[in-house]
Amino acid sequence: MTERYTIGFIGLGVMGKPMARNLLEAGYSLVVHNRSREPVQALAQAGARPAHTPAEVAREANLIITCLPDSPDVELVALGEDGLIEGVQEGDIYVDMSTIAPTVAVEVAEALKEKGVRCLDAPISGGDVGAQEGTLSIMVGGEADVFDAVTPVLETLGQTIILCGPNGAGQTVKACNQVQVALNLIGMAEALVLGQKAGVDPAVVVDVLSGGFAQSRVMDVRGPNVIKGVFEPGFRSELHYKDLNIVRETARAYEASLPAAALAHELFGAMQAQGWGALDHSAVIRVIELLSDTEARTARD
Repeated sequence: MTERYTIGFIGLGVMGKPMARNLLEAGYSLVVHNRSREPVQALAQAGARPAHTPAEVAREANLIITCLPDSPDVELVALGEDGLIEGVQEGDIYVDMSTIAPTVAVEVAEALKEKGVRCLDAPISGGDVGAQEGTLSIMVGGEADVFDAVTPVLETLGQTIILCGPNGAGQTVKACNQVQVALNLIGMAEALVLGQKAGVDPAVVVDVLSGGFAQSRVMDVRGPNVIKGVFEPGFRSELHYKDLNIVRETARAYEASLPAAALAHELFGAMQAQGWGALDHSAVIRVIELLSDTEARTARD
C-alpha cells in the first residue's frame, strides 16, 4: 500500500470497529473517536490514536470516515459544536458510511463544501461479517475524481464498490437495498413458518430453497441461525426499522408507491413494540410466529 492518508474514523459500533481495525491492519495511520470510550481504547492498544471530539479528528486527519446510527448523529458529528466542520481544512475528504436520508447527505456535503471539503456518501451492506472480513458492498454518491482518490481505501473495507451518482445517490441505493433485504427476510420467515405449521423441518426448507430459485444471500447468511432460534445481532432490527423510515421518507419525496416496503415497516415496527429492537433483523420471524400462533423459536432453546 502506498501511504497517502491519515484516516480519521468516527463511530466504532458493530460495523465501525472492525472496519477501523481493517484499516489499521492495512497499514493506514488512524485517528479514532466514539461516544463510548471502550472501542477507542481497544483500537488505541492496536495502534490507533484516540481523539476526544470530531473536530480533533478532523484536525489530525485528511480523510475522515464516519459510520453512525442515523441522520441526526451525522448532522451533529459533521456540523455541530466541536464537529468536523470546526477542524477540517481545504482539500480534506469526508466519507460518510452511515445509512441516512439522501437529503441529509446532500445538506452535509454542501455545508462542508463551503470549507473546501470533498464529500462522498458511501453507505454499506454486508452486516457484521462483511465488516469483519472486509467484504462489504459500498454504494457511493459523489464526484468521480473523489471516488477514484479514495477507492484504494474503500477496497480495504469492501469488495463491491460502485459509484452510483452525485451526492445522495449512494444513500438512495442503500434505501433500495434495505427494501430488498427486509422483503427477503420476511419472505424467508413466512416460508419457514408455513413449513413448520405443516410439519416440515425448517432445516429441510432452508436446504431445499437454497438450491433453487428462492435462494438468496439472506437465506445463506441468516438461515442457519434462524432455524436454531439464534438472533444475536449482526444488524439490529431497530436499525433496519430506522432504515425503513428513511425508505418511507424517500418514497414520499419522490412520489414512489412502495406497498410491500410499507408492510415491512409495520412488521419491523411490531418488533420494536415487542422489545426486540436489539435482536438481529432476521428475528422478524418471531412476529410471523406470533401472528401464526407458533411457539417462539428462542423459547424452545
